[in-house]
Formats: sequence, C-alpha cells, structure tokens
Amino acid sequence: MSSEIFSYEPTAYTQIHEEQRKSLAERPLPTLPSPIESIKRGKKLKVAAVQLETLVCSPKEFLDRAEEAVVKAVYEHGANLVLLQELFQGPYFCQSQEASFFALAESNVDGNSALVARMQELAKRLQVVLPISLFENKNNVFFNSVVMIDADGSNLGTYRKTHIPDGTGYQEKFYFSPGDTGFKVFQTKVGVVGVGICWDQWFPETARSMALLGADILLYPTAIGSEPQDPTLNSGDHWQRTMQGHAAANMVPVVASNRFGTEILLDKQGREKQRIKFYGRSFITDETGALVIEAKDGSDIISAEIDVSANRSIRAAWGLFRDRRPEMYGVIRTKDGHLQM
Repeated sequence: MSSEIFSYEPTAYTQIHEEQRKSLAERPLPTLPSPIESIKRGKKLKVAAVQLETLVCSPKEFLDRAEEAVVKAVYEHGANLVLLQELFQGPYFCQSQEASFFALAESNVDGNSALVARMQELAKRLQVVLPISLFENKNNVFFNSVVMIDADGSNLGTYRKTHIPDGTGYQEKFYFSPGDTGFKVFQTKVGVVGVGICWDQWFPETARSMALLGADILLYPTAIGSEPQDPTLNSGDHWQRTMQGHAAANMVPVVASNRFGTEILLDKQGREKQRIKFYGRSFITDETGALVIEAKDGSDIISAEIDVSANRSIRAAWGLFRDRRPEMYGVIRTKDGHLQM
C-alpha cells in the first residue's frame, strides 16, 4: 500500500483531464505479454474483480492502471469477464457539489466516445467481456452508467444507475439523474450478465429484477468507504452481507469491485475540504451467497470460476422462481406500503 495520499482541487483536476482526453484516441493500448491465443482459458465463466488503490497520479495514469489491471486479470487469472470499480477513470468526484466536474462526462457512449472505443478495442484484443463504468452525458442530462462490451469488442448497450444516493461525501444527486433504462441483463459470449451500480446494491429489487431477466451473474462496480459525518462508522460488513443475501435469495453469484485508499478534496487555496477512505474489500460469492474470495487491502485482483450451466440446474431444482407469487407483491410498487383499493 502507498504511504502517499491523493488530493485534488476540482477545477485544476478537470483542466488536466480535459487536456489529456484530447489525445486519448492516439495513445497506444497496453502491450500484451504474449499472443492472446497463448492464454489457456476453459469454457466456464472465469470472472475477475479489479480493486485499485487510489495513488498520487494524473487522470491519464488512472486509466493506464485500469487497463494494465485488465490485461493482468486476463493473463494471470485467465479471466473472460473483468469487473472494474465504479468511475475508475479518476477520483470519486461526488464528495461535494462542484460544477466543474460536469466536464468529466462522456458523450455519445453508444457511438463515437473515444473512451468507449478504446475499451472496445482492449476487450477485442483480450477476448474478454468488459463492463465500463463511466459518467455519461446525453444532451442536457447526466447519468452514472455502465457500458457493456462483449468479448468481440461489440457494444451491447448501456445501463444507467437506478438508485441515486445523496449524503455527506456521496452527493450524487447533484451530478446524476435517476437512470431511465430499467434493470437490464446482457447476453454476452460468457453468459447472461446483470449489472447494477453501487447504491443499487442495497436494494433487493435490483438483484431480483436481474435474476428474473435471466442473469447468470450479478456485477456491482462500487465506490464506498468512510462516512465524513461520522468517521467511526464502518459499513463494510453490512455492505458485504447485503450482497451475499442477494446471491443467496436469487441463487446467482455476485461480484463487487470497490476502490481502496484515501481521496482528499481540496478548495481553491489548496486546503482540505473533506476526505473519504475507501475500504476496498472487493469480493466474489457463489450461488448460495457464501464468500468465495475477498481482496486484500491495496490494489488487488481476485477471480473465481463459475459453472453457469450447473448453477442454472441448481436454481431450477430449488423452485424459488417456480413458487413466486407476483400477483401478491403489489405492495412493492408503493412508496409507503399502502395499497389503493
């Protein structure tokens, strides 16, 4: 782990990001250690979760480190599906309300976005399914989104975060509109992949909806850590147990990728305004919710093999979806539990 702590002033950071983004299309992708055909990958789904420690670095280096981690996940773990953390291209910028950060958003994510095109090429070269978390701009609105890229580099579409938090240090409602895509799954070359984003992971409706749509695996790119209003509060165990419950209730494996390290927000005079210490603890469960593997502190890559076909059979045998009574669940559609008769 690094002893240096990353700090940033919004306007200055955004200016550097915009300048470096201009050359993104010309920057080479990471060099592959050997031809991709030399990697021995089985027919089963092999998922890897990347956890990156926030280090003192530039916007370019944030992206470089993420790309290098994807390469490592493929070559060292044999992964054919790699999950990066939420908004991995830079610091978690939602600590406070800063208008300058809207310039970080990516436009045309379903078209000619330089970032998405770059990730499509990386996925194609590595023959890996690659969900990309990003800040999306569409006309006059902004979303916290994931673009799903298949192992042949094709763009399978976008999911926009449904549940948007708003609290000290996590002021996302200032930046993001609630997603309008509805919950989605993506038919990829390694199976049916469902993805929620961070705050979505606290809602059982998210996981159940993706399971009903046929998800073989549930992914949650995440940015969660300390609570600035109460530094003694540690939500890590609660956070993990919530998602383990989703896996158990739906009999679908869950993968969460969180960032690690301290990020300090500065004012224009270079003084500290606020900090968050992200606790990492990225993890993978099996279809019963049991913890298969958890990342160590700092930067780490974890992986696990998932037998999609066997899981489908086990899920069917338990009868959880056979015995559902959707006609009895009308109360779920209400805010206050009161059904209008």
